[in-house]
Amino acid sequence: MYDFDVLVLGSGPGGQKAAIAAAKLGRRVGVVERDNMIGGVCINTGTIPSKTLREAVLYLTGLSQREMYGQSYRVKDDITVADLAARTQHVIGREIDVIRNQLTRNRVSVLNGFGRFADPNTLTVTDGRGRESHASAAKVVIASGTRPARPSSVDFDERTIIDSDGIINLERVPRSMVVVGAGVIGIEYASMFAALGTKVTVVERRDRMLEFCDLEVIEALKYHLRDLAVTFRFGESVASVERYAEGAVAVLESGKKIAADTVMYSAGRQGTAPDLELSAAGLSADARGRLSVDEHFRTAVPHIYAVGDVIGFPALASTSMEQGRLAAHHACDEPVRAMPALQPIGIYTIPEISFIGRTEDDLTAESIPFEVGIARYRELARGQIIGDSYGMLKLLVAPEDGRLLGVHIFGTGATELVHIGQAVMGCNGTVDYLVDAVFNYPTLAEAYKVAALDAMNKMRHLSRLQ
Repeated sequence: MYDFDVLVLGSGPGGQKAAIAAAKLGRRVGVVERDNMIGGVCINTGTIPSKTLREAVLYLTGLSQREMYGQSYRVKDDITVADLAARTQHVIGREIDVIRNQLTRNRVSVLNGFGRFADPNTLTVTDGRGRESHASAAKVVIASGTRPARPSSVDFDERTIIDSDGIINLERVPRSMVVVGAGVIGIEYASMFAALGTKVTVVERRDRMLEFCDLEVIEALKYHLRDLAVTFRFGESVASVERYAEGAVAVLESGKKIAADTVMYSAGRQGTAPDLELSAAGLSADARGRLSVDEHFRTAVPHIYAVGDVIGFPALASTSMEQGRLAAHHACDEPVRAMPALQPIGIYTIPEISFIGRTEDDLTAESIPFEVGIARYRELARGQIIGDSYGMLKLLVAPEDGRLLGVHIFGTGATELVHIGQAVMGCNGTVDYLVDAVFNYPTLAEAYKVAALDAMNKMRHLSRLQ
């Protein structure tokens, strides 16, 4: 009756995993994706390019080695966009090949073009030459993602005034840059370009950045970014941007003017759901272009599911992948366990931030007692070996039973280290496990034992006094 059992709109992390999961369950599966966007925004303009760019910046600037070899240490003095792009394009190409191979191996059909609903079970697919075809399916999974939000008052030109998707297409490393918005993407790029020697000014209308993170970690990050000559303008908004032949001027609502070679807007992201002719499927999106779903990722139309950034928070590649897998199982009426409530957050600034669980502010607001255990990288042999003297790991521990309430890490390898805490918390482990565990020496993972002992000693001291 239908061309496919499951048809997926988008091949980003959510769409790709949904398609493969449905194929593994023996269903006929198709993926609709533009020919030049296999892997979605994640692979082509978002997560993978930005993290590869970060790695190239760290290597070419020699930034992580300066503790050891001095502040003048450089791997390459004159770093060009070509230097950065070479590594980025290599990784993007390899990742696209991996995804194409996975889809082919699992006999997933790729329909090249842009898809939109013709009716609740049929999609019209328009290819790059404007030719239309139709594909029908019993179940549809929308994984169309998001695009950078662009204020209508700003005249983007992809050179002087850009958004986060356009950053990898810069012709040269700017001498100065204004970053509008101190969210995850804005701060990640601000730290990368500051490491390259760009004079960066961050403008944020709120009073602090990354307010969902641990305050002590954010203060440490601000210290290091200021050390890289980043200027912060909190409580300020950009009223307009004036473009000139040699750069741009950001005019703040307070009247301040900031001149820069480049202005990058990082003002959140807009869902692409409205582009899909949702009315033909009996659906509608909210003001941010996002779809509402239930606990099984089902939209208001029972046979249509949605996953990833297009359904909003947390809008991470990692969670999108799992959402795609779970949605495919539900669409195929196959049993599957729900996603755990605890999810790690990784922020690829320089230095990295990662955490899982509650923050001190959360626990204090809810009057939940906790003890803090801290390990500093400079106390670890591995920290000295790699030249990271500023990193830290913080454990938040429940005094009554030793449960881990939160793990917060700042420094080299934070996004990898957090998974040890995730495993302990996911298995309802306690600080006692970390105290008793033997970690390889010398490693950064030892920070867990040091922090656990710190928390345990504080709790023991309190117990003795009482």
